[in-house]
Amino acid sequence: METVEQKPLILAVDDSVENLQVLSALLKDHYRVKIAKSGEKALEIAQQEQQPDLILLDIVMPEMDGFTACEKLKSNPLTQKIPVIFLTALNEVADETRGFKVGGADFIIKPFNPDIVMARISTHVALQAERRKSESLLRILLPDKVISDLMVNGKHIPEIHKNVSILFCDFVGFTTITSTLTPEFLIEELSEIFSEFDEICARNNGMRIKTIGDAYMATTGIGSDGSDHAKEMVTIAHDFIDYLEKRNQVSKQAWTCRIGIHSGEVIAGIVGKSRFIYDILGDSVNIAARVESNGTPMKVTVTHATKSLVDSGFQYESKGNVMLKGKGEMELFLAEKAN
Repeated sequence: METVEQKPLILAVDDSVENLQVLSALLKDHYRVKIAKSGEKALEIAQQEQQPDLILLDIVMPEMDGFTACEKLKSNPLTQKIPVIFLTALNEVADETRGFKVGGADFIIKPFNPDIVMARISTHVALQAERRKSESLLRILLPDKVISDLMVNGKHIPEIHKNVSILFCDFVGFTTITSTLTPEFLIEELSEIFSEFDEICARNNGMRIKTIGDAYMATTGIGSDGSDHAKEMVTIAHDFIDYLEKRNQVSKQAWTCRIGIHSGEVIAGIVGKSRFIYDILGDSVNIAARVESNGTPMKVTVTHATKSLVDSGFQYESKGNVMLKGKGEMELFLAEKAN
């Protein structure tokens, strides 16, 4: 059964108390309803933490009319995506044209026909729910700035990010282990583990770039000020290991991972059109991959570039100079939590 909290929230704006009472009575069984008697109050409510899913906005009001209120809603990034349905006794083409130009989604003519009111509200609430669902899915795949670029400009120009950290993680002996598992069990295991990895990244300002088989690739420093990207990534890596160690105690299948981290410059952008991915490219990515392949199981292996950016919380043990394929010798370090 739908709870009160799950019902969509409608903000009804009208200077007529009678009209607000009629709307509240009509909507209360299907929606939560907030009311405002002026455009100024509507703008205030729309910016609250729990935003309305839809605004019913009277046009003819003193001080600030509905057209002006809608313009202000649509010019504010915090409220511009809330659909607005105008309530009006005006039925001139010029009025409807102006309403759509300032960002209105629909019109309801006074006096209200209950069936039309409910049908139009239901349609726009459903569209808003689908839009939010689509944006939530996009935020799993893309940084907020990239989403904004796509919505505003229809494209995203690749960028150079000079200060990021890159992590690669894969499972030791994966090919041998998977030969003994059913496809269903294997996919369930990877899905559960990578979902938790995603959550760990999100808690520490990181984002998953992609998975390839058992390999998990993530980055920090994109979409933030980047000042703590190295420390955030080392923290993420240790949280991965802590999670696996706890999981291995109760799971049918134990997993051992290697993790490598490097910090530096990358190129980031959208690759592909019909089936796109957000990817990062560059020498720093290649180095991180080589570090992982030379890593110590269930330890966090980092380069000097990463080590030099983390000033507290961890201590380091040198692995000495290690030959990285295609990169020559490089000193690597095991990053341990400080006592």
